[in-house]
Amino acid sequence: MRGRQPPGGQHDSRFGRRYDPDLTPPWKRRAPVPEVPAEPGLVVEEVSTGFCGAVIRCEKTAQGPTVTLEDRFGAHRVFPLEPRGFLLEGRVVTLVRPARTPAAPARPVRTASGSIAVPGARARVARAGRIYVEGRQDAELVEKVWGDDLRIEGVVVEYLAGVDDLPAIVREFAPSAEARLGVLVDHLVPGSKESRIAAEITDPNVLIVGHPFVDVWQAVKPSTLGIPEWPRVPRGQDWKTGVCRALGWPEHTGAAWRSILDRVRDYRDLEPGLLGPVEHLIDHVTVGGPA
Repeated sequence: MRGRQPPGGQHDSRFGRRYDPDLTPPWKRRAPVPEVPAEPGLVVEEVSTGFCGAVIRCEKTAQGPTVTLEDRFGAHRVFPLEPRGFLLEGRVVTLVRPARTPAAPARPVRTASGSIAVPGARARVARAGRIYVEGRQDAELVEKVWGDDLRIEGVVVEYLAGVDDLPAIVREFAPSAEARLGVLVDHLVPGSKESRIAAEITDPNVLIVGHPFVDVWQAVKPSTLGIPEWPRVPRGQDWKTGVCRALGWPEHTGAAWRSILDRVRDYRDLEPGLLGPVEHLIDHVTVGGPA
């Protein structure tokens, strides 16, 4: 009479042997691979596409668990958590959903400028003071990184087409201790036309600062865009067009700027040469003035 089959295999009563139910020859079997929790920040490569990126999140979907990776250019891809589906430091692994852990104490949420966010705060009524920013793209970059802070402080940013008429604009604004004026000038360097115009304005309630870059594009760190450095453009050539040519981008500077701006997530993507001047302007128009 056949005995009861032991769990995990089959039993031959004639010889007292237990057989593995997997009849695949040992030399054809795949070696087991480690299971690795897909913790946020873990950098892996998906084996079928070669897409390499850091884990952003794991989700449970109707089709099964998935993992979202972000590459160094900020692009996101979603992949199923399949066995042997990823490379970790060159070794094949199986990613698995990380085990749930007790919730960590909540960290303060920060704005794109690095300031601590105020949950539920509403924008203040606009101050009498203003910040003028020369250049539309400069103003867009300031809004993206400092917009939340400026609304909390009640500071309005206005676009300044150029500095030629700055003395007249200052006279019309009539700055005072209660209505301070800050101006961010493009490429404010010694000996430039911009520096000579700025020197004409001596009102203590007006602060004029600038950045040293040829164009505000250079205020974005090259690493943010995945390039080693900003190209050198010969004098006499339009700088933005020259950059597009050197980098092999389509020569549509407006579209190029939208792509650059999209890559900027917060202050860490910007050079100190822009961060310091903007923070200085915000302090100037908010300290001591009424909200």
